[in-house]
Amino acid sequence: MVVALLAATGLYGAASGAETGSAGTSPLWFDNRAAAEVSVQGTRFVDGHGREVVLRGFNVSGEVKLEENHGLPFASTADARKSARALRELAGGNSVRFLLSWAHAEPEPGRVDQAYLAKATEQMQVFLDAGLRVYPDFHQDLFSRHLFNKDSWYSGDGAPKWVVEAGGYGKEFCGICVHWGQNITQNKAVMDASRDFWHNRVVSTAAGRLGIQDAFLDSAQKTMSYIRQHLSADQFARVVGFDPYNEPYAGTYDKDQKSRAWEQDVLWPFYERFRSRMDAAGWQDKPAFVEPNMFWNSNLDFARQEGGLLDAGKLGPRYVFNTHFYDQKAISGIFMPGKAQDGQNSGDFAKVRDRAAATNTAAVVSEFGHPLNGSVADKAPTVLKAMYQGLDSRLSGRNWWTKTADSGPVLSSTQWQWDIYSGRHHELMNDNPDKVLTEGDAWNDEDLSSVGLNESGETVLRQDARLIDRLYPSAVQGRTLAFTYEDRSRDGDKTLTWDRIPDSLPNVGRLVGSGQYGVLVWRSGATTDGRTGADVPTELHLPRSFDPARTVVISDLGTVTGPPAYTAQGRTADHPIATAPEAGDTGGTGGTAARRLLLSVPAGSGTLHYALVSDGTAAPSAELRAAAQKELTQWAARSGFPAAPDDRRSG
Repeated sequence: MVVALLAATGLYGAASGAETGSAGTSPLWFDNRAAAEVSVQGTRFVDGHGREVVLRGFNVSGEVKLEENHGLPFASTADARKSARALRELAGGNSVRFLLSWAHAEPEPGRVDQAYLAKATEQMQVFLDAGLRVYPDFHQDLFSRHLFNKDSWYSGDGAPKWVVEAGGYGKEFCGICVHWGQNITQNKAVMDASRDFWHNRVVSTAAGRLGIQDAFLDSAQKTMSYIRQHLSADQFARVVGFDPYNEPYAGTYDKDQKSRAWEQDVLWPFYERFRSRMDAAGWQDKPAFVEPNMFWNSNLDFARQEGGLLDAGKLGPRYVFNTHFYDQKAISGIFMPGKAQDGQNSGDFAKVRDRAAATNTAAVVSEFGHPLNGSVADKAPTVLKAMYQGLDSRLSGRNWWTKTADSGPVLSSTQWQWDIYSGRHHELMNDNPDKVLTEGDAWNDEDLSSVGLNESGETVLRQDARLIDRLYPSAVQGRTLAFTYEDRSRDGDKTLTWDRIPDSLPNVGRLVGSGQYGVLVWRSGATTDGRTGADVPTELHLPRSFDPARTVVISDLGTVTGPPAYTAQGRTADHPIATAPEAGDTGGTGGTAARRLLLSVPAGSGTLHYALVSDGTAAPSAELRAAAQKELTQWAARSGFPAAPDDRRSG
């Protein structure tokens, strides 16, 4: 993960059952199976209503790398429920990358551990029932913890012990390794084991001679089959795909082979094999979330290797372009000595958008983050703000209002990581009773969890809530043309403001004041059944810092302070701008305290719409709202947004 790349208090309570259509009593008419289902259409994720979907959330969790809970994310289903509720209500997430362990799924060659899969699936169900979408990930780092002995400085995760024993990899040794990630390119045991996996080396086991990659694929198919069979149809609808392999790297290249050729000749055939196993397991309608060579997008020139699935052609809807990004310059403490600045990662995430467009599929950044402890932890507030800015838009804050038409699609992402046991572990490192790890992530000195438990055992954020719980367009009825969010997050006692309202929009500036705000520009589109889709609303997650009674919305659909609760006559909304609880049940009570803003557009496909959403800090008058609306209408008209595309083609 992080150094691997470097190496080479609520504002409102639970949803009220008295609110018309609340999640606690009768779900809203559009919160059905169609809303849960996600597929790939061109370069976009879309739900069954045809709305453009953005996946936002966290990895759950690094706990799977540890032995203290036997390769499971949680010690109990109750803890899983506590975590899911917090992720929904404290962080506003709608998705998780759910980690699984090959070592625990197949502790003996050819035998899948049904008890492990049962517990993992039960914990996964909690997140699905909470309204969160899930994509599982067979996780690995440094190939396997079983390559390391009890006196090793580092540890890994992934492959079972029997694979390592059959491979006969000798004693691991990294030499002068300052960070665990250097093992990837310097530790011969790790390198050899990785190479053997990619070349499907045949080894002798208790179950006979097996190809290592063949064994992995067999285990993955059995795991996917189990999950499919033990989830209800409604739960499986929220499973969006499967991540076959975390952070792939060759180990060692063949003679005269380089990264690009390895991706084409070795990595891509593996993904095709995995894709066929998904089909056989009943996942034929779910995409594979495929990662390029892990070094393809390093922002350090000497570490970057050519890649990005350049020769895979058009991937289409059965694959998702899946990548990680860590700001290695910032993590180094050397190549970026100060704090991150406005627009720092715009180019890095533009590369992800460009590769998704070139491969004609949707993109997800399934890992990103920054250490919260150690010598570079002081950079975390600005580094994470820069990353989220890059995920939201191609543009820096200083350019967003003047070059808005170049903003590009909003990227889906899952931050690393969400571990409620942060700082409370009891991990025997490599089974050594003299090395009990308790701090941080309890794994190779990492500390990246955005959540933890306080002294009362309550889940609390370890990062600024303004940064983590964000306004974002979770489902857009049509096509997103531009989006920005000024979170006003803090770096110590300093408020970070990178996206300032220009002087040419004085009333908009007065309306926003010093508060948080976001702007969405979209063009309405047809639904999957060919209708104009006026009845299916656009949804934005509403952070906890946006009190619904004070939230201000300025839109071509109208202006309002304190949007009303969503109600409808049949499928026609009573108010074009409204709020509602997020879908799902996070606590066994039939509802959630997380909320969303719903924007219902008039009939007609291809119409340009905009909405500015402010936290209401400035408490604007009706006259100021009207003046701001006039300014925004003129701004949107002159911003040069392209004509309406065919929403049924690629994005």
